[in-house]
Amino acid sequence: MATVDETAARGRLGWRQSTIGELWAEFFGCFILICFGDGVVAMLWALFGSGRTTLQGPLQSASDWLLITFGWCFAVCFAVYVVGGITGAHINPAITLGLAIRRQFPWNKVASYWAAQVLGCFVGAALVFLVYNNAINFFDQTHHIVKGQPASVATYSTFATFPAPYFSNVLGPLIDQIVGTFFLALFVFAVTDEFNQPVLSNLAPLLVGFIVLAIGLSFGANAGYAINPARDFGPRIFALIAGWGKVAFPGDYLHISNYFWVPIVGPLIGGALAAPVYDFGIRSILMARRGPEPGVQEVGETVQDRRPGDPEPRDSANY
Repeated sequence: MATVDETAARGRLGWRQSTIGELWAEFFGCFILICFGDGVVAMLWALFGSGRTTLQGPLQSASDWLLITFGWCFAVCFAVYVVGGITGAHINPAITLGLAIRRQFPWNKVASYWAAQVLGCFVGAALVFLVYNNAINFFDQTHHIVKGQPASVATYSTFATFPAPYFSNVLGPLIDQIVGTFFLALFVFAVTDEFNQPVLSNLAPLLVGFIVLAIGLSFGANAGYAINPARDFGPRIFALIAGWGKVAFPGDYLHISNYFWVPIVGPLIGGALAAPVYDFGIRSILMARRGPEPGVQEVGETVQDRRPGDPEPRDSANY
């Protein structure tokens, strides 16, 4: 019979050992992701008014884009380092969906993980706003920009994504999000597959960060490489509350209206496609080429195949 102290100890540990502990990890991982991902964009607005640069605004040169992509790289990296030991650090509904399709994650937890991820991103955006609100307002005032008006998409982009003005409909950005997230999920599945060439566990977060860096460098300009429904939707809703209005939600831009669903649906499709492509196109081949483990029979025996007193079969290597 458990003592009173043992029962109390189990009670204190209970939520940490339950799904609630996992949801907290996903929430906190997404919080870190946005604090440093959106934070690097906000820092560009701060540089403009800080007197530490002669540029008249962010993205005046290609090096600014490199700064953003590396900032997101390290945001992902350290988010995975912090919570990866608890849940594996999905920190992305598209990855959660892909893992569920691959039967490596229970379907009954998918919705709760998604909710925790979106909420973590929302709170992360709130902290970035708290830290950088003065810098954002200074830029808007200097350029005579009014929040909620079309021109405010510049500072709104601190928090969430928008399509490039050369798109006249959502098809291009949707394809962009599907492709970018497809490669994200595909590479994550490869890096973490024990049958492939898995890295040491303490290096996996760094490689996942480099995956995001590569996608930002190769597929970033079209739509801001959200490649994560929570990363876009949570901060988008915060930006709506903070005053960016229809620019944030539903996402009305120069040639495209009601854009908000594209960085949600596109990444989910990309993650869902990557799951069977990796499992059937790569993992199945790896497993077939690996063969049986040493000492494991490829052909099993039934009870009828053996009679009492029969000698134990010997491994062929012992003949």
